[in-house]
Amino acid sequence: MEPGDRGVGGLHRRIRPVTAPVPPRKRVTELRRILRHHDRLYYQAGKSEISDREYDGLMRELARLESEHPELRAEDSPTQKVSGRPTGTFKTVRHPVPMLSIDNAYDKTELAQFDERVRRSLGVDGLEYVVELKIDGVSLSLMYEKGLLVRAVTRGDGTSGDDITANARTIEDIPQKLTGPAAGDARLEVRGEVYLPVPVFEALNVDRQRTGEEPFANPRNAAAGSLKLLDPEIVKSRKLRFFAHSVGEHETERTRTHMELLARFKKAGLPVESHTRLCVSLSELERVCDEWDAKRSGLPYETDGLVIKVNDLASQRRLGATAKCPRWAVAYKFAPERAMTRLEDIGVQVGRTGVLTPVAYLAPVQLAGTTVSRATLHNADEIQRLDVRIGDTVLVEKSGEIIPKVVEVVRSKRGGKERVFEMPDRCPVCGGRVLREEEEAAHRCQNASCPAQLKARILHYASRKAMDIEGLGEALVDQLVDKGLVRDLAELYALTSERLSALERMGERSSANLLEQMSASKTRDLGRFVFALGIRHVGVTSARALAEVFGTLDDLSRASRQRLEAVDAVGPVIAESLAAFFGDAANKDLLKRLAAAGVRPAPVASASSGPLTGRVYVLTGTLEGMTRDEAAQRILARGGRVASSVSKKTTGVIAGRDAGSKLEAARKLGVPVLDEREFIRLVEG
Repeated sequence: MEPGDRGVGGLHRRIRPVTAPVPPRKRVTELRRILRHHDRLYYQAGKSEISDREYDGLMRELARLESEHPELRAEDSPTQKVSGRPTGTFKTVRHPVPMLSIDNAYDKTELAQFDERVRRSLGVDGLEYVVELKIDGVSLSLMYEKGLLVRAVTRGDGTSGDDITANARTIEDIPQKLTGPAAGDARLEVRGEVYLPVPVFEALNVDRQRTGEEPFANPRNAAAGSLKLLDPEIVKSRKLRFFAHSVGEHETERTRTHMELLARFKKAGLPVESHTRLCVSLSELERVCDEWDAKRSGLPYETDGLVIKVNDLASQRRLGATAKCPRWAVAYKFAPERAMTRLEDIGVQVGRTGVLTPVAYLAPVQLAGTTVSRATLHNADEIQRLDVRIGDTVLVEKSGEIIPKVVEVVRSKRGGKERVFEMPDRCPVCGGRVLREEEEAAHRCQNASCPAQLKARILHYASRKAMDIEGLGEALVDQLVDKGLVRDLAELYALTSERLSALERMGERSSANLLEQMSASKTRDLGRFVFALGIRHVGVTSARALAEVFGTLDDLSRASRQRLEAVDAVGPVIAESLAAFFGDAANKDLLKRLAAAGVRPAPVASASSGPLTGRVYVLTGTLEGMTRDEAAQRILARGGRVASSVSKKTTGVIAGRDAGSKLEAARKLGVPVLDEREFIRLVEG
């Protein structure tokens, strides 16, 4: 079981405060729409827009209105159902015992109310409670038969979930065979949490950024996304972990208390979180909550609260459950970790495409167990929204997110000397002109030779999906650019062992390995090379499609916009970007020098005789089990084509969650629409 965690900002924030009485029916309809929106984001997309406290406030308001107006109750209301649903990508399996959510308590008063309700229902003066850390992960059910793992299923909507047995078998913590007395049970359903350790999460995000992928917001999202992958080998590489915490279906009662159940799990070889405590009073519960609120940041995994359960299993059965939650458990949620500090300055960082990102430089402050001295401000619009100024006292928060952010200005502490920040009209790195393009939030440096952009371009060029040059990391690139050894991509190939060996942490062996990688990159295929050039708007899929159509770099670079737009995966925006890149004199010179250095991209091997030969597909919306690039690669590998827009020539549209105008275009033109499950059948059939 897992409480419904949420992040910050979004649909609810955009709804105007109610300033006049709203009819109950209208408010109930609005609340249900808002809650379903956030459920879809959290359980299907692994994203969050509002905090747990905000979400539960909305849920409680809805429950109150339904109680006061029974005629407005509905079986499909969010108050009556566990949030989430199966993705449709995997086989759907019904849970033998529903996997429920858990109510949240946000302060000592709500915790005391839970204790009072439980004792009153049982007619007792005192109770034993088990207190467990609430691991911020993904709920999973493991079914064992005679000690052997036969099935692993996600929580889904609480009634049915996804069968991800193949993925679960790659998680080292999950035993394939139980030991001890539990090995003799005919059926035993173990429930627990799949999570990603913080160090593994941070390394994963570094790797994703190197390869040009969007980093995960937090470990929970990373774990959820990993379990939805279709390739168990990739899941294995993510190094997920597991803790067992409760039981579902079981044929015989072998334990009297929850603590005995956890001990039985340990004997069976199942991992159990080691900080579990037994409390015998409300005051002891409160002390434990205070202890963990103070020391939670030292853990190697994310936790945002404690799960408190009645220890006696017979009492649990007597208390029962509502439609959504057991009455014998509650999640005590820690407040988001915030710290107050002074914003001493605002600087800007320059990325690969020249985008300037403002960064808050803070007086160092302790937050979530680390010293924070910087926080992101995203863009000029965010600075204006917060009305944050240099010299302000601000609140900084880490609420399930690894990167801290400025969330509020303490205006009562303004003294009048604070300074308004304005985005520079000159790049802080190279002095080049900075422009903000129409309909964009970003300010962009216009100088293609900017050192900051150069560093980012080199890292992109060397990334795994591009030229795949292992060893060309951030620290080395900083040295190469700062010392003037590399002034553009072509000069990478002029590096020698002597020059490299003179750099920090670059001995003869490291230098030789890097030069070998550089040499191998010269014959990567044309699709990789086009993607590696970092042409704006050109992704992995469109780069490969261009390489297949044109065959050589010369033909591609001389293509007109009309010919470029005729490529299935290329629309007007990408065509314009390509024409601008290949028409630029500096870029023409760069390509000549890359060729002179021996860079000869190989033709892309096209799967022209596959089962999808002659078919054209368009991808739209968010797929649950794979990225759009991965889906496109599966189409291309089977001989199909991927287009960026829908036309009468389109064979089918693969529509994921939140599909937009392309889905509407398909319906108007009568083009077949496939959901993700149908797409999987198509490419696997």
